[in-house]
Amino acid sequence: MPLRVAIVGSGPAGIYTAEALTKQSAEPVEVDVLERLPTPYGLVRYGVAPDHTSIKSIAGYLRRVLEQPGIRFLGGVELGRHITVDDLRAAYDAVVYCTGAMVDRRMNIPGEDLPGSVAATDFVNWYCGHPDVPADAFTLDSTEVAVIGVGNVAVDVVRILAKTAAELRTTDVPEEVLGALADSQVKAIHMIGRRGPEHAKFTLKELRELGELANADVSVRPDEAGDNDVSELSRQIRGNVEVLRGWAARTPVGRPRRLDVRFWLRPVEIIGTDRVEGIRLERTALSDGRVVGTGVFETIPAGMVLRSVGYQSVPLPGVPFDERSATVPNTAGRIAPGQYVAGWLKRGPTGVIGTNKSDAAETVRTLLADLAAEPVAPPAVRLDDLLAERGVRPITYAEWLSIEAAEAERARSLGRGERVKLVGLAAMLAACGREQAPA
Repeated sequence: MPLRVAIVGSGPAGIYTAEALTKQSAEPVEVDVLERLPTPYGLVRYGVAPDHTSIKSIAGYLRRVLEQPGIRFLGGVELGRHITVDDLRAAYDAVVYCTGAMVDRRMNIPGEDLPGSVAATDFVNWYCGHPDVPADAFTLDSTEVAVIGVGNVAVDVVRILAKTAAELRTTDVPEEVLGALADSQVKAIHMIGRRGPEHAKFTLKELRELGELANADVSVRPDEAGDNDVSELSRQIRGNVEVLRGWAARTPVGRPRRLDVRFWLRPVEIIGTDRVEGIRLERTALSDGRVVGTGVFETIPAGMVLRSVGYQSVPLPGVPFDERSATVPNTAGRIAPGQYVAGWLKRGPTGVIGTNKSDAAETVRTLLADLAAEPVAPPAVRLDDLLAERGVRPITYAEWLSIEAAEAERARSLGRGERVKLVGLAAMLAACGREQAPA
């Protein structure tokens, strides 16, 4: 009998795991890739900014993996709702959890729960058309927005806020979201980091894109850009600092929007009565390598605060979880015999999309070595039978292709690019010829 493996999660980590299984296994292998959404690709579909088409093109590679013989996509199947860990253990020789890091870390400051204080993940999900976030979730009626964080996600959020709807028209942004962006009242965007430019986490390529915005003047305060010697630092960091110091010397030319990139400030309170009205910040400094407050404060007016201070994974029902590191405890991907983990759920939100490939390969090596050392009894049941008994009909790969086709047709009808994302589960299921979601 072929080796049967379930992979929970169809983002890059999950699909790279499926690929590694087909390449590394000396025996025939059948892989089921389970996904709670009707659509595969995880953050490639719902995390990569719509104007970063070169990065989104990795979906083509992931697609070819899903189309390999022996690999099956099962959408609309959720662990903890439709199936349990015990179900998977009974139906497969091994299970690999690859659900990524789905939520933003909190800042844990007063006022963080005011309306208008939002996780950057929710905003990204909105403009990427994630079905968990309604198309009307954001109304950009504030003239000033603060983005807390200086990583690539923060840069993406800032760039989308700064661009015009016309600039995003050829992307796959949902039409409903594009309308909200066209009505945006945002005039000033503040991107705020706790440390200095040499500590920022964005990549040089992403940073340079901000300097090329046609719709926004970009500024950095000379005293925050610093004048310290960075010649001994990495090429990437030197490049970032040089770009930021160049911006500090710029003179605004009167573009419709303004982007202020700020450093050495940490949020201490989000201000407002019924909703966000501003954010109070404390000037920071380094002491023995740690960020400390200096007792000097300033307040920036803002009607929306987006926090982008790191992703973290969430526990899966029935799977061990370390709350401190927000990962599943593992040894080279092994949780316990028969249960494994890969991707951000395994190591935390580090690396780039491609990092998941080597990470998945390590987990698969562990999995195959375990099965070779101690073969297990053949699975007692089939997942298809369990789901059928519960009235659950998974979204098939062919149905996913129907969603893709509907998005391409919508783009043609609107005169927009290659595809325009459908918004909401109902629209996706209608594209599959279904009236309602799996039970």
